[in-house]
Amino acid sequence: MIIAVDGPTASGKGTLARALAAHYGLPCLDTGLLYRAVGAHCAALGGDPDREEEALRGSTFPEALLDDPALRTEAAGALASRVSRHPAVRQALLDRQRAFAAQPGGAILDGRDIGTVIVPHADAKLFVTGSLEARAGRRHAEMVARGVDVTLAAITADLAERDARDAGRAAAPLVRAEDAVLLDTSNLGIDAAVREAIALVDAQLERHTIL
Repeated sequence: MIIAVDGPTASGKGTLARALAAHYGLPCLDTGLLYRAVGAHCAALGGDPDREEEALRGSTFPEALLDDPALRTEAAGALASRVSRHPAVRQALLDRQRAFAAQPGGAILDGRDIGTVIVPHADAKLFVTGSLEARAGRRHAEMVARGVDVTLAAITADLAERDARDAGRAAAPLVRAEDAVLLDTSNLGIDAAVREAIALVDAQLERHTIL
């Protein structure tokens, strides 16, 4: 069983993917973390994340980098959005993601092109979204709780820029797969969003069983 969870930054897709993984007993891959690692490694090598050849060198990142808490920062997220525009970078990570999905028993992957490019044959697909205001407020609260000094206006502007970059890139843009079910988390708390996600996935799996 393969479940694809896509959506923009701060929509809650990572939280929902992990909750679904726990519910169904499946391994979970945050594919965005791979791009964060590429961006961070590119920067560490002194490369320009906006230049494809230099960004591609970041894809040689050491496996241990995936455990670095710094990858969860806004700075790493911004770098990920920049390197992910490049077709060569996306191709370099493609086999890795598909291999994870193909393991015995299945898996859950969250990202921005899971249901459209990585595993278009997924058994269930969710497209998790939310208004810019709701996502920015959520991300701002998280950062303030961690002691980060940042304004809501700055977070809102950053998310709007990432949304435009992710949706407008030529290589695997952020779009909802035709067969993905929409889940808007704008007005949902975590528990309610998880319940709704499980219900939507169950409905898709049941439909597959009937067919």
